[in-house]
Amino acid sequence: MVVGQLRFVEIGRVAYIAYGPDQGKLCAIVDVIDQNRALIDGPCTGVSRKQINFKNIHLTGIRIPMPRSLRTGLLKKKWESEKVQEQWGKTTWAQKIANRELRSKLSDFDRFKLMKAKQARNRLINVEYGKLRLQAKKAPAKPKRSRKRPSKK
Repeated sequence: MVVGQLRFVEIGRVAYIAYGPDQGKLCAIVDVIDQNRALIDGPCTGVSRKQINFKNIHLTGIRIPMPRSLRTGLLKKKWESEKVQEQWGKTTWAQKIANRELRSKLSDFDRFKLMKAKQARNRLINVEYGKLRLQAKKAPAKPKRSRKRPSKK
């Protein structure tokens, strides 16, 4: 693990709620209660201020600079000024979640069309690969490397 990639539990750290009634929403850690629980608030995502177990959240790389126990209204202003929602939307994590949601909403016919599109793409790739392989076969063989050192006799 690279040192720059560590995500510490700290005040202002944005977290993704993995379990519970607010599953799939973002929140900010407002205060640390003890080593198992934190006080969270998500004013722009519909998460009310409450305590949550650390096992139920995943820490993101986004952090809002703020003091301890910031009120909801001020946290909302900080959230919007830091453009947390935009930062989250740019992460590959959020994009994967959006793609997963999009795929789950596909109908049977949409899945069929996707399968056919993938087959067509793979066919084009294999045709090009075959042409390149044939070209490489027709090219003259590389000359064998001659020994630069005289053989021991």
